[in-house]
Amino acid sequence: MENSFAVRGNIVDVVNARIFKGEICIKNGVTTSVTEKIVSENHYILPGLIDAHVHIESSMLIPSEFARLAIIQGTTATISDPHEIANVLGMKGVMFMVDNGKKTPFKFNFGAPSCVPATPFESAGAALGPAEIDQLLAMPEISYLAEMMNVPGVLHGDQEVASKLASAKKYGKPVDGHAPGISGKDAEKYIQSGISTDHECATLEEAKEKANLGMNILIREGSAAKNFDDLIDLIDTHPDQVMLCSDDKHPDDLLNGHINALIKRGIAKGKDPIRMIRAATVNPILHYKIKSGLIRVGDPADFIVVDDLKKFTVLKTFVDGILVSENGKCLISRAKETPLNIFNAREISVVDLEVKAESEKIRTIGVTDGQLYTKAIIENANIVGGKVVSDTRKDVLKLVVMNRYASEKPAIAFIHHMGIKKGAIASSVAHDSHNIIATGVDDQDIVNAINLLIENKGGIVYVNGTEKLVLPLAVAGIMSADDGFEVAKLYSTINNKALSTGTDLKSPYMTLSFMALLVIPELKLSDKGLFDSLTFSFTTVCIS
Repeated sequence: MENSFAVRGNIVDVVNARIFKGEICIKNGVTTSVTEKIVSENHYILPGLIDAHVHIESSMLIPSEFARLAIIQGTTATISDPHEIANVLGMKGVMFMVDNGKKTPFKFNFGAPSCVPATPFESAGAALGPAEIDQLLAMPEISYLAEMMNVPGVLHGDQEVASKLASAKKYGKPVDGHAPGISGKDAEKYIQSGISTDHECATLEEAKEKANLGMNILIREGSAAKNFDDLIDLIDTHPDQVMLCSDDKHPDDLLNGHINALIKRGIAKGKDPIRMIRAATVNPILHYKIKSGLIRVGDPADFIVVDDLKKFTVLKTFVDGILVSENGKCLISRAKETPLNIFNAREISVVDLEVKAESEKIRTIGVTDGQLYTKAIIENANIVGGKVVSDTRKDVLKLVVMNRYASEKPAIAFIHHMGIKKGAIASSVAHDSHNIIATGVDDQDIVNAINLLIENKGGIVYVNGTEKLVLPLAVAGIMSADDGFEVAKLYSTINNKALSTGTDLKSPYMTLSFMALLVIPELKLSDKGLFDSLTFSFTTVCIS
């Protein structure tokens, strides 16, 4: 059945950097004409927005539900690294994401996860070696080799890393980077290996150095890591090398804005609107060679209508000529999905959390809100009955990471600046291997939170005495197949409970989820012990 229609207004031609009044004609999902003419409509029509790097799993939603929330914000496509589910379920997990994404009018461009497991210093549910990566990259559904976190492997010519990079080159697919803080000769060597993007820049100086070496810089603003304000001036000097991304976005945050919010912020800071929009449209389309439209004849009809280029309120979103959202309402039907999971942890008791006081000094993980980096902070141990316990006076709390794939003893350390003054929080969303992670004031609350998580085979948990709340995550222990809007509402309720504990962190669960991310300095905790990310080796909690 033929489907033809036209839209009129101020057309934002990002390819030729101009805005003009006119009419766009669409037939069967394809743009058939773009005509400059006088029209009465004053709204603006521009290409659908693209998140240039996101882990869909961090929204705690399966792809089809993520799409239902994202389209309201004008997002029509993502460059998606299924790294999180791959660490749990391997190839089966990656294919789950691809297959589910096909069930909805949205353009998911998945990558082949390059580092599964992320390190050998943690327990994961699966591994993807060179053969599996080559198999994935051969698929048309896989657009790129996802973030190469093994920086030492790249710099020192690790054979497995080299094989994965060679596969990407063989299939002509780009390679995403993950190289926080590297510079000088190391940065040159990393980029010369064929890695062409980085989303881990923390300073403008770092971003400029990498951009000058030819790298594309993804400016990240997620629920935990926020680098937009520090990096946005790069768009003035390197406009063709900048893209916008969220990396990790919790469902409640997704309801409040996505890439559209970053464009609006950039324009409010005085940045050129065309350049801001280009960073979320032309640049990722050209770099990743994806099939998204740019309002050109013959392109897929992927576009959005906004009220103006200041308020940037998304009025309508179209994907392949289909109206998928209007005035903040999702028009996509839900796709049914059968959950899959692996969760074999045993329940624990308070005795499992005891830390013998072997000295009066302890290493603690120092948290900075809005950053993935931590600091190694030395503190006086709070010793009670020969055991090191949490100390709310100094904001030093017990942190637990526990293997979710097998029955193992939990690893315990201490964390600084979480700000929690009552109860405990726990999650099975813990980058990158998604083991159980928990922190809290009282050992019994921590135990209860962990056991509630195990009972539900994954989720987000809040416990304070007899008060217990849980958001179950039945898909790999990291996502829900339920209605995305309802998941966002329940998550918001639980997150608000966590915020009521006294913490000043903007997103305590997202922050907690990164405390097991060993590839980001300085100090993190895996299920195997306290890990020094600078020396890439385990260390002790108590300092002898």
